[in-house]
Amino acid sequence: MTESKDLSAFESLPFEDALKRLEQVVQQLEKGDTPLEQAIQLFDEGMKLAHVCGKKLEWAEHQVEMLVKENGEWLKKPFEIEEDLE
Repeated sequence: MTESKDLSAFESLPFEDALKRLEQVVQQLEKGDTPLEQAIQLFDEGMKLAHVCGKKLEWAEHQVEMLVKENGEWLKKPFEIEEDLE
């Protein structure tokens, strides 16, 4: 039986690698033929990977700045996602 990995084991993964592994985990679970114990381990791994991916995306959002021209001058402003686009 495969041992469950600690969250810190995933935090060092680049975002793309963590996302790729998360997609593999989801595909394997969606097949529905994984034994229960292995499925639980995969689910746990997937939750940890999703958490790490979310943290990395949040960090990236905070790093992005916009250049906005106001009154003829270029100003740096933090990038903010508009949640109510309706």
